[in-house]
Amino acid sequence: MSSGASTTLAHRSVATIRSGTSQAPASTSTPHTPPRTVTSSFGSPSTIRAEDDFVLLEIGSRYIRAGFAGDSLPKACLSCGPGQQRRVGDFRAWQEPASGPSRKWAADHEIWRYDVRDVDLGLFRDKLDRLLREAFTRFLLIDSRPRRLGLVLDSAVPLPLLSSVLDTLFTNFQTPIISLMSTPTMVTVGAGVRSALIVDMGWNETAVTSVYEYREVKSSRTVRGGRSLNDALYKLLHALIPSAGDDESEDRAVAFEECEEILCRLMWCRPSAFKSSQRQSTQLDTVEEQDENEGESNQPSGIAEVPLRSTNPPSTIHIPFNKLADVCDDSFFDPSAARTTFDDHELPLHLLVYQHLLQLPVDVRAVCMSRIIFTGGCSNILGVKERILDEITSIVERRGWEPVFGQSVEALRNGRRAQRKASLQRSSTSSVGTSESGGDDSDGLRSESGTTDSQEDQVEAKITRNRPIRPQVQGRLRAIHSLGAWAGASLMCQLKIPALATIDRELWLQQGANGASRPCDVDFKNQQRQSMGTIRGTGGHHTNWTLGVWGAL
Repeated sequence: MSSGASTTLAHRSVATIRSGTSQAPASTSTPHTPPRTVTSSFGSPSTIRAEDDFVLLEIGSRYIRAGFAGDSLPKACLSCGPGQQRRVGDFRAWQEPASGPSRKWAADHEIWRYDVRDVDLGLFRDKLDRLLREAFTRFLLIDSRPRRLGLVLDSAVPLPLLSSVLDTLFTNFQTPIISLMSTPTMVTVGAGVRSALIVDMGWNETAVTSVYEYREVKSSRTVRGGRSLNDALYKLLHALIPSAGDDESEDRAVAFEECEEILCRLMWCRPSAFKSSQRQSTQLDTVEEQDENEGESNQPSGIAEVPLRSTNPPSTIHIPFNKLADVCDDSFFDPSAARTTFDDHELPLHLLVYQHLLQLPVDVRAVCMSRIIFTGGCSNILGVKERILDEITSIVERRGWEPVFGQSVEALRNGRRAQRKASLQRSSTSSVGTSESGGDDSDGLRSESGTTDSQEDQVEAKITRNRPIRPQVQGRLRAIHSLGAWAGASLMCQLKIPALATIDRELWLQQGANGASRPCDVDFKNQQRQSMGTIRGTGGHHTNWTLGVWGAL
């Protein structure tokens, strides 16, 4: 009896494991875990932020900045180099260098080049994908959930490169929507102004862009940038190395990293021969830089002792500071060459800025010339901003804002000035004679002026006293400071201001770049005013969309 009871109890317990808890009939569906309801008060803060996160990217020629909208600084600033292009198990960086090592130079440290004829788009996509995954996983600490994304790009980026960037973001990262923002406009926003002249001294080139009321009016470019300066500095270092032979082979005598470090630490720009006596302290961002240059002479006799570890064998060279200033002058200004010898794509920086201002309308020029913003890596060179402003000021005082120049034009201009001066003297003498003869008339004029002053609106005068109108600074050269394109775009995205171009993932995957309409072809009546958030159309279909200034190139 005891064994039978125990057997029955065991059988009963096994049979009632699932059916004993409930009397409902068994369902035919597969068993699953019941959902858990978690209150918002006990949820993780990461899940709450994931819904509101707006990832912001700024892609340049050599660096990628990534972060969240609303932050003052990016979370990550990554560069592309030979160290990031190794595969798993490649330990050559820690091994002893072999005889005659291959020196990686500028091409391996760039993300892209504007000349797409020499760019492998597949390799570019792989580089971009690797950098973005490293930024998202190591610095932003976000998962693979689709997030809205803002992209800050230069308006001169070619369409193949832009298509590769958008394809990578839409395909590999499942981004639902991308907002395109122009770099010069975001630099203007980061400076807290509505109009500015952006002088971007970047790696590939130097671009001068005029922004008026948050719109790009004109853009001018020159090939004088960080790459040309780095190449000129390498030639100087190669000439100073005693053991260096000819430089016809692919192997460089100095590594790219050491050459760039010397450029960042020792490069300086010689001050201009012309010194404006009307310069104010607010004309430049840093007054200390001006004081240091005034205390130094134009030809310093100092010599820098620089150890080089990448040469074979390692050596120490002595670089005169005069040589470094000559390299900067020849790369950015080239004072020894005549003005007629330059092409449109290789103008010196001061001539490029002056001609750009000269081709602008008068009202736009008056506003932009008082809000000059220097940005880019090469703008941090000691004395280069002061030199550019001094050179532009000298040209304006010598020629004015006249597009035509020459000896005959100068003679005609001097003759007009003499005639104007003589007419002013005659008018002044005649006005003195009439004032002495007509005293009664002057009393009548005074009485009339007194009546007109008494008839002024008292309400308007009171409003003017309580709220004085600050005059807008314009018509004189002045440089201002900006927090950068990334900070300006972060502010724009945080305030939910509509971007210049908004691209939906579904439309891009269906149509690609060929489906984008030009800005003049977009039907503004049927287009909603969208914010930086997700597009919420009536039917989910947007027939007209545009790439903005990127698609117009």
